[in-house]
Amino acid sequence: MAMAFPHGYYPRMGRDRDALNKELPPGTWKRVLRFATPYRAHLLVFLVLVVADSLIGVITPVLAGRVVNDITGRAAVHAVVYIAVLIAALAVVDAALSFAQRWYSARIGEGLIFDMRTRVFTHVQRMPLAFFTRTQTGALVSRLNNDVLGAQQAFTSTLSGVVSNVVSLVLTAAVMFTLSWQITAISLVMLPLFVIPARRIGSRLQQITRESYNLNASMNATMTERFNVAGALLVKLFGRPGEEAESFRSRAARVRDIGVTSAMYGRLFFVALTLVASLAQALVYGLGGYYAITGRLSAGTVVTLALLLSRLYGPLTALSNARVDVMSALVSFDRVFEVLDLRPMIADAPDAFELPESARAVDFDDVRFTYPSASEVSLASLEDVAVLDATPPQEVLHGVSFRAGPGEMVALVGPSGAGKTTISQLLPRIYDVRSGAVRVGGHDVRSVAQQSLHDRIGVVTQDAHMFHDTIRNNLRYARPDASERAILDAVEAAQIGDLVRSLPDGLDTVVGERGYRLSGGEKARLAIARLLLKQPQIVVLDEATAHLDSESEAAVQDALARALAGRTSIVIAHRLSTVLGADKIVVLDAGRIVEIGTHAQLLTRDGLYAELYRTQFERQAAGAAPLTS
Repeated sequence: MAMAFPHGYYPRMGRDRDALNKELPPGTWKRVLRFATPYRAHLLVFLVLVVADSLIGVITPVLAGRVVNDITGRAAVHAVVYIAVLIAALAVVDAALSFAQRWYSARIGEGLIFDMRTRVFTHVQRMPLAFFTRTQTGALVSRLNNDVLGAQQAFTSTLSGVVSNVVSLVLTAAVMFTLSWQITAISLVMLPLFVIPARRIGSRLQQITRESYNLNASMNATMTERFNVAGALLVKLFGRPGEEAESFRSRAARVRDIGVTSAMYGRLFFVALTLVASLAQALVYGLGGYYAITGRLSAGTVVTLALLLSRLYGPLTALSNARVDVMSALVSFDRVFEVLDLRPMIADAPDAFELPESARAVDFDDVRFTYPSASEVSLASLEDVAVLDATPPQEVLHGVSFRAGPGEMVALVGPSGAGKTTISQLLPRIYDVRSGAVRVGGHDVRSVAQQSLHDRIGVVTQDAHMFHDTIRNNLRYARPDASERAILDAVEAAQIGDLVRSLPDGLDTVVGERGYRLSGGEKARLAIARLLLKQPQIVVLDEATAHLDSESEAAVQDALARALAGRTSIVIAHRLSTVLGADKIVVLDAGRIVEIGTHAQLLTRDGLYAELYRTQFERQAAGAAPLTS
């Protein structure tokens, strides 16, 4: 007779016994239960179904023994048929319970996955930019996938397994001891013959599984880096495809070897399980048969004991790993909570108000700024380091003050590292100032609602990022409700209409990852079209023409002139030819303003600006077309 093993019998090889050594923060259990609160009714029904299923699993062998006794005892036919019908009915009920359990399990599990993923994703979106500059993208994605799934299993596989096995063990042991305590006790003596080797096999399997996970993670990271456009280009430029293939092949070969080893250990586990279970059944039949022949037990009782035996071994073995399963699930929860516990840093004030549409002037008032430390924005596990960098961050802006009046164009110039981009990130609250204030229309940006602030400000960065989507959808990211006419007008104003019309799919052309199917000038003009579609009152340009050739720069400058017309603008540029017509030029050096004035005024003062001008652009200034606001 084949052995049937109940839920949770086979060890979950993905579990790691190292979880037992991890010290969880106090209150983890309470936080876990809070996550499950919306599903408490479903959980209750689910557990009732699990208990009912376990009861049927014990009742059926007892009824089978009754059938044997009735047959051997020459009972009435209708009695045997009645029990057979009852067994069939229980089988139907058990099948229905199985479907119901699966539905509730899926509803709870998928609901938890949805809740946790959306909460983590929403929370991560609110993190400061420094969080993303420090974090490994793959590690962060793993929290949204692997750890969320591991946490979800706590309420489905682990919870149902523990409850089912405990109920089955208690009921089965009680019935077996009632039928024959001697056979039950002797059967349990054989359990260590399987459990002890099984735990050793499980430990070895966990080691190779951990190595397999690490190798797979390494291969995934390699594929992610090599398969994106920039990585593929680098491999080709340095002529390394052969070496890359060999490196990947060696790791894939190790994963293959581990897979073979894991399969053999798994088979060994199953063979040992089947062998010991068969030996135990042979013992039951041998000793039970002796008792039956000598009149101490009925034949039906022997059959019942043999059938119940599998339900005794299974729960005992599964429960021996229950602590590992529970702790692994809690560790997954804890890793998710780690991310949720990181403070977003940028948040609306309790009394935040909408920024008036008339707000157009920008004021920086004695602004001092220090980038957040690693401990404020990151986790060691997300950076793949043992300990976070504890070096105290240095102040990068020292008392910066200037004003951009309504409709004015203020240019920020200076050597690399002077603080220009940092200033541009404080205006839309990518970061918040440490002291001083940034004001728009006289209102401190920290006191207004972020959405209203972002609605008034448009930014074009040096890296005009595009999503792997159509041109239309990349433009509509700035204004989802934009009409087709508004999109076409923005495209024409950005001097990219001819390109769009030349494409077979027009606005429905997919731009590729990060917009790599477009040239640098085309991406820049598309970013300007996105800006024009948004129609902000204030514009920030962070070196939008830094890496363009002269022809592309001319087209982009023409588009920028349209974009800046009538708008308050802060323009960052290394090419001084792009800011010669600025109303005001702010010269920065090492986080301090060293000069403020017009192009002509600054040349007269013969300071840092004049030095930058002579060094970089004096020869071509005569032919440069100044960008006017």
